[in-house]
Amino acid sequence: MKIAIGCDELGIDLKNRLISKFTEQGHEFTDFGVGPDDKIDYPDIGFEVATAVAAKKFDRGILICGTGIGMSITANKVKGAYAAVCHDVYSTQRSILSNNANIMCMGAIVIGSATAETLTDIWLGLTFKDGRSTPKIQKIYAMEKGQ
Repeated sequence: MKIAIGCDELGIDLKNRLISKFTEQGHEFTDFGVGPDDKIDYPDIGFEVATAVAAKKFDRGILICGTGIGMSITANKVKGAYAAVCHDVYSTQRSILSNNANIMCMGAIVIGSATAETLTDIWLGLTFKDGRSTPKIQKIYAMEKGQ
């Protein structure tokens, strides 16, 4: 799987831990930043990752900030980006199975790194399948197109 990952300064340690795991698991990824000396606001990173995922340059995106909320709001401003805050197993599963999210957002202050690793494994292992949620997803896509 090809993954775009990015964070603000609050998410650096968690992002680096996930990148180490991706390397071990053989995932292809691009780190959109930030590093410990970078001074950049989370909307800049969130927009960049969301734009790349929406353009289908990546299969999925992962964004990390303090709570995950700011990154999610930012990413969802990009047409074709569908970001969900994932802090527990059920919401992580439903973000894919019910909502076909292509970007996972997490809060480094809200959850620990072991939980984040577990949730990331779950999220990357799931695929949206047509079913009861399909008509709802289609409505979201139509709304996005302004229909």
